[in-house]
Amino acid sequence: MENFPTIRMRRNRKDDWNRRLVAQHEVTVNDLIWPIFVKEESGVEEIDAMPGQFRVGLDSVVQHVKEAVELGIPAIALFPVVPEHKKDAMGTEALNPHNVICQATKLLKEAYPNVGLIGDVALDPYTTHGHDGIVIDGYVDNDESVRVLVQQALILAKAGIDVIAPSDMMDGRIHAIRTALDNENLYNTRIMSYAAKYASGYYGPFRDALNSSKHLKGDKKTYQMDPANSDEALREVELDIKEGADMIMVKPGLPYLDIVQRVKSTFSVPTFAYQVSGEYSMMMASFEKGWLDPDVVILETLLAFKRGGCDGILTYFALDAARKLQARNK
Repeated sequence: MENFPTIRMRRNRKDDWNRRLVAQHEVTVNDLIWPIFVKEESGVEEIDAMPGQFRVGLDSVVQHVKEAVELGIPAIALFPVVPEHKKDAMGTEALNPHNVICQATKLLKEAYPNVGLIGDVALDPYTTHGHDGIVIDGYVDNDESVRVLVQQALILAKAGIDVIAPSDMMDGRIHAIRTALDNENLYNTRIMSYAAKYASGYYGPFRDALNSSKHLKGDKKTYQMDPANSDEALREVELDIKEGADMIMVKPGLPYLDIVQRVKSTFSVPTFAYQVSGEYSMMMASFEKGWLDPDVVILETLLAFKRGGCDGILTYFALDAARKLQARNK
């Protein structure tokens, strides 16, 4: 205590203006990406496992996104709710240029041409087995899966998706997709690679949202990463950057901020994290019980992502966070 009371760390915390002057990190609306679930059927239905989130019909999607656009959220990530009769072992509906995501993309681009649209590339919403690729003899075949994923990426890009987001974790798919996009003169279609996607238990509510949890046979540990590994994540990220990824995703979010920090400090590339459904649903349950204060915890949690090195965050709290930020700035 030799320097006390000459050095008092609390001095710079005394006043609001002083705290704002010395703050190192800040969450703004520009950091937010809002994931939404789109269905073909009309209307909007709340997702039981994700209170406050909805499966949105094509007839409602433009209105559903309107407030997010007005609040200045820069990008929307689209995920499909696929009817049971359109699912098969090969994920054929993913290659339909008129599937629900392609239709939603065209509607949203016509209504909001300056909002970025991010399209998930993986087969799990479209398959009867719930896996992200093609299953051959009980194993998700890498190269056959990549062949189909490339076609899916091209269909989405041609429909108007701005950012292709492969979440499948197949080896070599970034190079294959980048090559295919360039061959079609789609040079400006970006790739946000789910480079470090872990085989996590936090995805359950998301699978319920897509009505796919009942279909999943086995687990995804042969292609998604082992939660025990971090060095492996850096190898995955480095390979995807070399293959042409423009942005890198880490998934899940808060439990993997150490990975975000390592990725950002090692590669200095645009780095994102996904605050996944399990994280959202845990927090919502605490809010509903009155155990945590959403007015404090939502923005505090998003600030942790920024402090960890994220350039942006995919979060189901995007709309709520944008409202809170707008109210704070008035």
